[in-house]
Amino acid sequence: MKAVLYPNFQKPHALSCAREACDVLHSAGIEVSVSGEFRSDFSDKPFVKFENISEAAAAADFVIAFGGDGTILRCAKFLMGTDTKLLGINTGTLGFMAGLESDQLDKLRLLTSGDYEVSERMTLDIVFHNADGDEVHTALNEVSARSGSFRICDFEVYSEGYLVGKYRADGVLFSTPSGSTAYALSAGGPVIEPDLECIEMTLICPHSLFSRATLFSADRKLRLTAKPAEGECMVINVDGELHINLRENESIEISRGKNNIRFINLIGNSFHESLCRKMCRPFK
Repeated sequence: MKAVLYPNFQKPHALSCAREACDVLHSAGIEVSVSGEFRSDFSDKPFVKFENISEAAAAADFVIAFGGDGTILRCAKFLMGTDTKLLGINTGTLGFMAGLESDQLDKLRLLTSGDYEVSERMTLDIVFHNADGDEVHTALNEVSARSGSFRICDFEVYSEGYLVGKYRADGVLFSTPSGSTAYALSAGGPVIEPDLECIEMTLICPHSLFSRATLFSADRKLRLTAKPAEGECMVINVDGELHINLRENESIEISRGKNNIRFINLIGNSFHESLCRKMCRPFK
C-alpha cells in the first residue's frame, strides 16, 4: 500500500504535520513517497521515497494533500484519469474539502483497513476554441468568466445549441456540486450536496432584478459566448489558476468531465456537519 504526500509548506504547520503523518503511515505499514523537491525536509526519514509527483500519484493508492482547499484543488489535477484516492488534511483557514484536521493524524491508520467512505466528485471539462486549435482544461470546483476591465459585460449562454439567455453582469460561474460551497456560494448560489451530479450557473452581480442561479443536468453541454465592448475581453479562470482571454464572439464549452475525483472521508462526518462546523461560525 502506497501513499504520496503533497504538502503546501506556505501554510502554517504544514511541514510538521506532513512529517508526523510520515511516521504514522510508516508505522501502519504504508509506503510513503514525496516529491524530490522536498528532499531536504524529509532527509532524516530513510523510509521516505522521493519521486516525480505525477508518476507517483498515478501508481499510488492514496495521495494526501496538506494545506487548504487551494492545495487540494491543485493536488487533484495529478489524479485525473487514475483510480488513486485523495485525502486532504487541513492546515489552512477553512479546508472545507479536507477529510481530516491536523490534530487527527492517528486516523490515517484506518487507510490500511479500508474503514472509510469514498465520495465520487464530478469535474467539468472546459474547451476553449481559438485560432491555434482547441484547449481543454478540467475544473473540480468551477470555471469563471469575468470582465477583463472590471466593467459590466455582456455574454450569451447556450444549452445544446439553444439560447438560455443573454446576460449583463460582472461575470458568470459554472460550478460542480463541490464548487457550490466555494465562489458560487459567495455569489449567491445554492448549497449542493457533492454526491449530486449537476452543473450550476451563477451570475456574478447581474444587472437584473430577476436573475437566479440555474441548475443543469450533468449531461448538458453548455456554451458561453462573449459579447464584450469593442477592444475588451472576458477573462476565463479555471479553479482559480488559469487565465484565458475570451474576445468578442469567442466561446468556451462546458460539460461533465471525463474523470471523477475520489475523495476519502476517514471520520464519517456528513457534508452537512462539515458545512455547519466550518461555515456557520466566524473565522479565527
